[in-house]
Amino acid sequence: MQLDSWAKQLLELIGANYQVEYNVPIELETGRSYILMSNHQSYYDIPLLYMTIPDKANLRMIAKKELYRIPLWGRGLKTAEFISIDRSDHEKSMESMETAKEKMKSGIMIYVAPEGTRSRDGKLGEFKKGGFLLAIQTESIIIPIGLRGTEKAMPPDTWDFSLGQKLEAHVGTPIDTANFSIEERDTLMQEVRNQILALSKKLG
Repeated sequence: MQLDSWAKQLLELIGANYQVEYNVPIELETGRSYILMSNHQSYYDIPLLYMTIPDKANLRMIAKKELYRIPLWGRGLKTAEFISIDRSDHEKSMESMETAKEKMKSGIMIYVAPEGTRSRDGKLGEFKKGGFLLAIQTESIIIPIGLRGTEKAMPPDTWDFSLGQKLEAHVGTPIDTANFSIEERDTLMQEVRNQILALSKKLG
């Protein structure tokens, strides 16, 4: 199964009207690693994110293990060999990060939800540092993305779908982490957070 086809099937399933906007065109540099980061509101963030990337076949996500149990989602995650993470086990979480590094060396783009879990109130939650540490260690370019409407398509903590929703993604200005040291990860995290916050408010 092609991942972009899988994502489109999920969006078509609910009759979603999706739109993607870019601050600047995404131009991938050969030999560089990329990490996507966005606000996280719904399981429908995943298929929408696939619509933002030119080379969709090379995008993989670090997904919590619970997602693999969900029909349609689980099938796509397994087929795509997404990186499963068990946040309740620190050692296994570190192993997942090492797996991510290996995939990135082969040219695969990684998606990380810096909040670590879906927002229940629509507000941007606190960011976890793990994804930013990974970005600095791999000298990746972070692409911030603001999402809007996915929480209406499939609200958190329910299996209810809302048909015909407008879903929007706004792709921000890339941030090159080669310009940041490990000691500056909090500064990097704040820069990414500021962009995602502004982008998610700007949409709609």
